[in-house]
Amino acid sequence: MSAISEPQLVVDNLSFAEAPRWYQGKLWFSDMYANRVHCVDADGSIATVVEVPGHPSGLGWLPDGRLLVVSMQQRKLLRLDPQGLATHADLSAFASFDCNDMVVDRHGRAYVGNLGFDVFAGAPFQSATLAMVTPEGNVQPAAQDLGFPNGAVITPDGKTLIIAETFHYRLTAFDIAADGSLSGRRIWADLGSVMPDGICLDAQGGIWAGSPLTAEFVRIREGGEITDRIACSQPGIACTLGGTDGRTLYLVSGPTCSPSEAIAQRKSRIESVRVPIAGAQWGQKLD
Repeated sequence: MSAISEPQLVVDNLSFAEAPRWYQGKLWFSDMYANRVHCVDADGSIATVVEVPGHPSGLGWLPDGRLLVVSMQQRKLLRLDPQGLATHADLSAFASFDCNDMVVDRHGRAYVGNLGFDVFAGAPFQSATLAMVTPEGNVQPAAQDLGFPNGAVITPDGKTLIIAETFHYRLTAFDIAADGSLSGRRIWADLGSVMPDGICLDAQGGIWAGSPLTAEFVRIREGGEITDRIACSQPGIACTLGGTDGRTLYLVSGPTCSPSEAIAQRKSRIESVRVPIAGAQWGQKLD
């Protein structure tokens, strides 16, 4: 890949930004500990979309444009209707601890992960179940025994889901059936010292991932080759590709600390860099 531009500040003074998404010409993200979902216009102005109880995380949209947002502590998937937030699905039967990131496919099916155990309290490791929520709000297990299922992407043909197993230092792929069920589990990339957090997919099939432990963002090819690294002054949390031509990579970073410290410090921020390869789009054939 050719040279990448220097990072430019988009927004700062956030408690803990998560789940960046580019949707309808705007950058959307959760400010987790502030319990808000925001969006940023092309001119850089920021607006609060909705206040979300229980720490918002993963974001996505139903085919009709209604926002879906994960409430971590409530272990629910919420839906923003014209009248306000409503429960789209209760995930507590499949979430052994707080929920986190998700990906929503073109049909409105949401795949939602959870931490598996209370890592902040030093609880012993417990694998987690990835839940699949239908557009109607029905919930079923999609995949089990995952090591903290975190950021996820779906390929433009809708046939493959790739998810970060954060505590297993790898990206794992599944085949998606017509009914949304997953099969054919396989390791897409072993990452060594890189603990992948939020991820996004580009038009050549490369995956950008936030790497909190190494304070950087990395671009990964299937098989594990890292083609590019972008250093960061604090842990790299999540990323997404967007902008008018899809070649702006938004980088979310912030210190990994307690919620009270994050709220007091407000050091989380979002920066952007220009990259040569645009983000993958629905229906596109990967190069």
